[in-house]
Amino acid sequence: MRAMYIIPAFVVLLVLILSSVFIVDERKKALVLQFGEVMQVKEEPGLGFKIPLVQDVVLYEDRILGLQTQPIEVTLLSDRRLVVDAFARWRIVDLVEFRQSVGTAGEERAQQLLGNILSQAIPEVLGNATQEQVLSQDRAGLMNQILTIAKREGSALGIDVIDVRLTRTDLPEQNLEATFARMRAEREREAADERARGGEAAQRVRASADRTVIELTSDARRQAEVIRGEADAERNRILAEAYGQDPEFFAFTRSLTAYESSLQGANSSIVMQPDSEFFDYLRSDAGRPTGASIGPTNPAPAEAAPADTAPAEAAPAEAAPAEAAPASP
Repeated sequence: MRAMYIIPAFVVLLVLILSSVFIVDERKKALVLQFGEVMQVKEEPGLGFKIPLVQDVVLYEDRILGLQTQPIEVTLLSDRRLVVDAFARWRIVDLVEFRQSVGTAGEERAQQLLGNILSQAIPEVLGNATQEQVLSQDRAGLMNQILTIAKREGSALGIDVIDVRLTRTDLPEQNLEATFARMRAEREREAADERARGGEAAQRVRASADRTVIELTSDARRQAEVIRGEADAERNRILAEAYGQDPEFFAFTRSLTAYESSLQGANSSIVMQPDSEFFDYLRSDAGRPTGASIGPTNPAPAEAAPADTAPAEAAPAEAAPAEAAPASP
């Protein structure tokens, strides 16, 4: 009979002991609540104890959490409108104050409250900035200003905002097309200016090249004319010397060159007077110069060979060819 009471009592005692012990993971923090009031804060990992059936344990994240805000439309100092969203990183630093601020909703409610803080801080900071500051390196300074506001407001919630970054800064949809058209027009104007400058530079290079070609060609022609003149002078000097040494031979060779040049081809014809000086060497059998008698010539009769030097019967044989030789036409 006694065993019947001991075993259930032992089981109840074991359950009470187990329900009075809780474990805190290294990634969590714990609050021990009694009827909604905070009785104990457990931030170190390990075992913790509470009163069974009276006290409850609530666990919260001890890790860094992230928040992505919804797109926010802001008006800049230059009256330009932008759509901005941000990303924030935060963690719980004061469990008691965090519990009092967010109640039983926990991290989800804290995300909503922090989103509201950023939705107010971003327009407040960017409303005093220009588009150039938002889209340039000054953007880091603007994000630091937003972070300062978020830290101040988040400390009232028991959280620490570690970092805030602007992830997107775009124009509203209704302004995108007009902005793109203005950007295209600006780029086309710059391209036209570049093409005009390039055409001007190309024209200068082309004109310089043409001037250089003309100068080089003119100088080459001048040098060629000088060389040609010197060569002609040397040729004339040589011809003059040759003519002075043998005028008859010079006139003969010039006539042969003229004959060769005028009688080329199979059907060459020349029309001129028969007594023209051009035919002097064609009619001459002895290469007489111009003005010599032209026509048949009668050679002198051969003298009779002396009796003591040649036989008598040989004289007629020597004279016969002289009598039969006509003049060259």
